[in-house]
Amino acid sequence: MAKFKSGFVTLIGRPNVGKSTLMNRLIGQKIAITSNKPQTTRNRIQTIYTAKEGQVIFLDTPGIHKAKNKLGEYMVSVAERTLKEVDVIMWIVEPTTFIGAGERHIVEKLKNVDTPVILVINKIDTVNKAEILTFINAYKDVAEFAEIVPVSALKGENTDDLMSTVIKYLPEGPCYYDEDTITDQPERQIVAELVREKALRNLSDEVPHGIAVAIEVMKERKGGNLIDIDAVIICERSSHKGIIIGKQGSMLKKIGTDARKDIEALLDCKVNLKLWVKVKKDWRDSDYLIKNYGYDKNLDT
Repeated sequence: MAKFKSGFVTLIGRPNVGKSTLMNRLIGQKIAITSNKPQTTRNRIQTIYTAKEGQVIFLDTPGIHKAKNKLGEYMVSVAERTLKEVDVIMWIVEPTTFIGAGERHIVEKLKNVDTPVILVINKIDTVNKAEILTFINAYKDVAEFAEIVPVSALKGENTDDLMSTVIKYLPEGPCYYDEDTITDQPERQIVAELVREKALRNLSDEVPHGIAVAIEVMKERKGGNLIDIDAVIICERSSHKGIIIGKQGSMLKKIGTDARKDIEALLDCKVNLKLWVKVKKDWRDSDYLIKNYGYDKNLDT
């Protein structure tokens, strides 16, 4: 009889290659937020997949990139530190034969680790299937790969094979979490991230990098299937505040309506969501404010 396997797997890659979409697909539920803007994932998000063969604890890390401020430095340090802490590394790339500076930067980081690396070529739904071999050939010699697996996280193509491959490289071990646990993220943190996702998706490009979301109230009403949530969207400039609120509050209302649907699905009950906007100038360069908005270096070791 096959032995039960368990271990930790990190997903790395440049911003926007589909790490969070892939992780959500593999565990079968939306935990990590997704958007087409950089810096969507800021903290290390831990999710759990359990099957009869084993248990996989996924760490979805911020994209590895050249940092421009203290928040950026924090994000990169989180991503790079996990490389030596896990049992398997999944490096997610897009289907291309061009290996740019961002990818080369990751190759250099991988040279310093002994962990098995599975190269995942994502977004194969966007290319001709006959081309996939050329992408594999372009990448196969840039680093020592245990396996190369092409997938489409969006469409779910080949993701079952990817999961089997991951489990193959895990050590024998215990079940770290109950089999119905899918994340160790506090609900409050996931709710804040869902609000931030809707802001990222609805706002213009210059605003989203400079926003954070803080949950000030999250309380279940007595005797009712209803949770009251008060959330504050923090931005860096007064001009951004106006954009986030929108004409006669239209943008803030749209963000709130979109977020409430996902939050109700997560919490499985009705939600009364109220949003406010505050300006905190240059918060991304303040150690105190970065910590205050949930990006705590000490909590993430």
